[in-house]
Amino acid sequence: MKYVNADIIFPEELLNEIQKYINGGLVYVPKSKGLRKKWGENSGSREVLNLRNDEIRQRFFGGDTIDQLSDRFCLSSDTIKKIVYSKK
Repeated sequence: MKYVNADIIFPEELLNEIQKYINGGLVYVPKSKGLRKKWGENSGSREVLNLRNDEIRQRFFGGDTIDQLSDRFCLSSDTIKKIVYSKK
């Protein structure tokens, strides 16, 4: 994230109002809710986990046991159960 000097981007009236609350400090301005990305969307981690979870579900409904899946994917039995029994 790149820092931008406030007096370059804000109108003087707005800058004066902001300075009433924080003078000389750093402020983070988050993106609008509609523009935010969910966890893992930028890096591709979300897609990798979705593919893994789909494979776990396919193997489970193909006959693999919870313990077999737990060993194969290095996840706890509880985590495998959450993946398998989730409504997806």
